[in-house]
Amino acid sequence: MAEAAAPVPTYLRPYVRARRARGVAALLWDDRRSQRVRFEAIARICPLAGLHVLDVGCGKADLLRFLHARRIALASYTGLEAQPWLARQARAALVGEGRIIVGDFVRQPGKLRTGADAILFSGSLNLLSGAQFYRALERAWAATGRWLVFNFLSSPMLAADECLMWRRRESVLAFARKAARFVRVDEGYEHGDCTVAMKKAG
Repeated sequence: MAEAAAPVPTYLRPYVRARRARGVAALLWDDRRSQRVRFEAIARICPLAGLHVLDVGCGKADLLRFLHARRIALASYTGLEAQPWLARQARAALVGEGRIIVGDFVRQPGKLRTGADAILFSGSLNLLSGAQFYRALERAWAATGRWLVFNFLSSPMLAADECLMWRRRESVLAFARKAARFVRVDEGYEHGDCTVAMKKAG
């Protein structure tokens, strides 16, 4: 008798529903610009050139394509994606030294331990509960070699969809500054969104 498929967790259901959407809508972005300005913030806030990077919730590996177009050469790229159909598209997009891992970083936190110098989250934290959000950051901070970079919705303005969660900026920055002595913040690119970079000493 075949085993029943495990139920899809709440935070992944919107991606399952969006599977038939085209372009960035399948990744729950409003438009290409919404995705691009966040990638630009990540590139501004963290010197990624020459680093081993883990892109958590990588979708179709659009971040890798963005960095390649900007001539930001990584030492290597690993994408972690929970949806197999997105992982297949990400593998087709790989350039240079890269690999795609299928896994759910919430349920399988061991997947974060890839030996990365920098662990990045772009949009992939926005569907998590408060406890899941901070637990994911704690685990990623423990797993990264140097940098943890993430963006989050810092206002209900951009969290109009019922599946999206926003965080109070002050609470998130308090968490970051308690864990890391070196913290950068960029929030000038989109009102209601914030990018944080945490760096380990040394």
